[in-house]
Amino acid sequence: MSIARQLAKLGYGTRKETERLLTARRVTSADGAVLKDGDRVDHDGIRLDGAPLDPPQGSVILLNKPVGYVCSTNDRPPLVYDLLPPRFPHRDPIMATVGRLDADTSGLLLLTDDGAVNHLLTSPKSHVPKTYVATLAEPLRGDEGERFTSGTLRLQGESTPLLPARLDQLHEREAALTISEGRYHQVRRMFAAVGNHVVSLRRTALATLELGTLAEGEWRVLEASEVAALVTAARNAKRSGA
Repeated sequence: MSIARQLAKLGYGTRKETERLLTARRVTSADGAVLKDGDRVDHDGIRLDGAPLDPPQGSVILLNKPVGYVCSTNDRPPLVYDLLPPRFPHRDPIMATVGRLDADTSGLLLLTDDGAVNHLLTSPKSHVPKTYVATLAEPLRGDEGERFTSGTLRLQGESTPLLPARLDQLHEREAALTISEGRYHQVRRMFAAVGNHVVSLRRTALATLELGTLAEGEWRVLEASEVAALVTAARNAKRSGA
């Protein structure tokens, strides 16, 4: 792939605009040599105005989403894309969110332009486990964990019971809940079903991946080993029907 096309795919502009970047001698190698469109250089060896390029195609991004940000490219701001380089929505294919977190939920959010990985992690058949930490309006009674693991709990307005979920009490009004489905506002509705109300909600883990110490509003590119572990976990969950 030519350098101008690589840049266009990464959202740095149209093909003509990225060709002009090359003509303006703004695209160089890592050692400072000016590059021409026909040069064959790996992604990691290209610099634009002296800076490394955005993550290559096929990358997976981990973002610690703050409350208030929307997982969309065309909704009212603030959008999660406001926390990322402005080129991300213009990549081809787009760096899309892996599922969604609603505006009132913070924490672990993945984005990728790898459609196969996105589909695997979001497919209802995969049952990828997701862990949320919920701060509650009322103290936990002690019987919520049993009800959540029973596999018989039904959400209001639904006839199909939820799959078993694990509850770990952290404090009197705080708990970690691990679910393997993605129903609409599921965690909030689960606590409502047992007579409580979620005051704040943060996703802290997805399968093998944990949010860790990543600061709110910050992001990083996942290592290949982390992506491979996510894919393996999703495939295993899909096979087991967990």
